[in-house]
Amino acid sequence: MDILFDLAERYNYAATIFLMVAGLYIVIARGNMVKKLVGLSIFQTSVYLLFIEPSKIVGGTAPIIDPDFSIYSNPLPHVLILTAIVVGVATISLGLALIVRINEAYGTIEEDEILNNGDGG
Repeated sequence: MDILFDLAERYNYAATIFLMVAGLYIVIARGNMVKKLVGLSIFQTSVYLLFIEPSKIVGGTAPIIDPDFSIYSNPLPHVLILTAIVVGVATISLGLALIVRINEAYGTIEEDEILNNGDGG
């Protein structure tokens, strides 16, 4: 009973792990390159959640020194996630641009067809 209560209390971690596994599965199992990019995006989002979830301290305030407060929330994880979001957008953009070029060269975005064709056009 304690395990179920603990799991219900930490449902956000279960959702993060589910998104992480789902994104990784899509990247590995799908042959369509756009679907692979969607899986990569889902995986990246789960990593963002994994960093953000433990960073907020209940009862914590902004890190401004004030004698009225003794518990502060660390802003570093939030700043790192903002940087990771920018990098993630750039990665997805580059991936989409590469998919367009691959489609022009091979006439398809299916990985199996490209590997079987192999002649480049």
